[in-house]
Amino acid sequence: MPELPEITAYLEGLERTILGHTLEHARVRSPSLLRTWEPPLSATEGMRVTGLRRLGKRVVWAMEDDVFLVFHLMISGRFHWKKRGVPVPGKGAHAAFDFPDGTLLLTERATHKKASLHVVRGEDELVALDPGGLEVMDASLEAFREALLRENRTLKRALTDPRVLSGIGNAHSDEILLFAKLSPMQLTRNLSAEDMRRLYDVTRRSLVEWIERLRAEFGGAFPEKITAFHPAMAAHGKHGRPCAVCGAPIQRIRYADRETNYCAVCQTGGKVLADRGLSRLLGADWPRTLEELEDLKTR
Repeated sequence: MPELPEITAYLEGLERTILGHTLEHARVRSPSLLRTWEPPLSATEGMRVTGLRRLGKRVVWAMEDDVFLVFHLMISGRFHWKKRGVPVPGKGAHAAFDFPDGTLLLTERATHKKASLHVVRGEDELVALDPGGLEVMDASLEAFREALLRENRTLKRALTDPRVLSGIGNAHSDEILLFAKLSPMQLTRNLSAEDMRRLYDVTRRSLVEWIERLRAEFGGAFPEKITAFHPAMAAHGKHGRPCAVCGAPIQRIRYADRETNYCAVCQTGGKVLADRGLSRLLGADWPRTLEELEDLKTR
């Protein structure tokens, strides 16, 4: 799903296209999109967009009359800036928002539609939608450490939990952990002081680098090609390809519709982590090292 760098790109694109403009009409095709009924979405027609902000992984439009439109794009929800009045596609589209200079389409390619829109009134109702995770870019090392140590969890789960850290998900956690040289299965309370400092520094640096990369990539254009599998990523989505750091093949752990990508050499001391599905199938034959994994492939 779009994470902090991608949401930032969307906010900058929306700032250039809809900020200060009046929402003329909201056309919703998919009833599952709307999760609130009061105030109705129709009440925002004729209102001006007065501000834009990020709330975790949500995109917030501040409207006149203290009303907010809160979009959660989930895994495959995307915004597209089109010619004014363009029809809402019959497949894969939730809604269209018409402005004087164009129409913003909200699409979702997934079979099971999970994207959502909440229309709320007042800051109190808006804050109620915030999972409460720490904003890493504004946080001290001590605040970062306290957030991660609140519960003893794996680093992968801690980094992607919106109640722990704000705006980081599956893709960027893979990138962060690769360059921090930490296993996704490492428990937070087992981190040394040096590990914690390195993770803090890498997390902040990685997010800034990705914000700048996307800013340079899209320039002044609306960000049409937001993806969780950006070609420049070093770990996420790179299963089987050479690690950008050491050249060893990137490994993965798959669970449900998500996967974790990591480098066994850089992050786990050469140990191949158990994939829940395959390790259950292979049992005692599950390879424990890269050498055993390569041997298994040649059988």
